[in-house]
Amino acid sequence: MSESSFQDDVLGELGPDRLTEIAGLLGTDAAGARETVATTVGAMTGDLRQKADADDDDGNEVRQAFAEVSEPPLQGVATLGGGLLGGGLMAGVLAKVSKPVAAAVSKKTGIPAATVSRVIEMLIPVVLAVFAKRAAAGKGAAAGAPGAGAPGSAPGAAPAGAPAEGGGLGDLLGQILGGGKK
Repeated sequence: MSESSFQDDVLGELGPDRLTEIAGLLGTDAAGARETVATTVGAMTGDLRQKADADDDDGNEVRQAFAEVSEPPLQGVATLGGGLLGGGLMAGVLAKVSKPVAAAVSKKTGIPAATVSRVIEMLIPVVLAVFAKRAAAGKGAAAGAPGAGAPGSAPGAAPAGAPAEGGGLGDLLGQILGGGKK
């Protein structure tokens, strides 16, 4: 499987119907919508990386959100994004970064910030789904099989290779956001 960028994964997850809906919202064609989505997702992930590197409350919250994404509580549901779409910690983190991201994308593209905010609202569930899929894919073959979990592991147990804090954060962020693959 070739490595795709996080933006490509989000665009693939969006599908043509939602991309057309975004194009209509932006008053552009599919190519313009793809470019705006890629720019917006790039700004979101860049902001998340920056916050995760910070040694403050925001940084702690982002790191906890990535840990939550990497350890979904319900195997079958999480692979579909179901548990995360209900408003997990990552959804809250993405909502918090949406306003500054909208302002930055607006400044870069000339699209009104309110319009970019509406695009971000449409993208948050898709970004959550891609985070969950990437986290599951990074856990190996057992996570990829439908309904398969690590044998004998407790639902809240931290799997090896996905620490919530400390030295493994870079690996975790790389696994979910891309870049940092071994």
